[in-house]
Amino acid sequence: MSPVEKSVNAVKTKPAAQKPAQKNVLRGKNPIKKKREHLRYGIDCTNIAEDNIMDVADFEKYLKERFKVNGKAGNLGSNVSFERQKMKVYVNSDVHFSKRYLKYLTRKYLKKNSLRDWIRVVSNDKDLYELRYFRISSNDDDEEENE
Repeated sequence: MSPVEKSVNAVKTKPAAQKPAQKNVLRGKNPIKKKREHLRYGIDCTNIAEDNIMDVADFEKYLKERFKVNGKAGNLGSNVSFERQKMKVYVNSDVHFSKRYLKYLTRKYLKKNSLRDWIRVVSNDKDLYELRYFRISSNDDDEEENE
């Protein structure tokens, strides 16, 4: 080896100053733990249940069976609880889920019971859905009677 190569190798092998190891934090991620979420969404079945079209207890049972936590149905544990107050069903959760998921499950229940053609799911509050009848205009009926 030439003297130049030796000096280059010596520079490469020189021990670097020891820096304390730091955790790599991804940009945009907050290392501080968030508070636990307490979500409460509800579905108001008052209009439909008063006409004896739908059983609220059966609907609550359906939601319990189909509700997924961490990708598994029936995996509610202590994170998710259901409660029924008169004609309303409420879902209390410590785990994040979207309000839209509740609408999805409600629509599946209506389709299963062949009610989807007459009943729709409408959001009437920030954390509450309501089941309503479709508005069927009576203009079509009047025109048929006049002919």
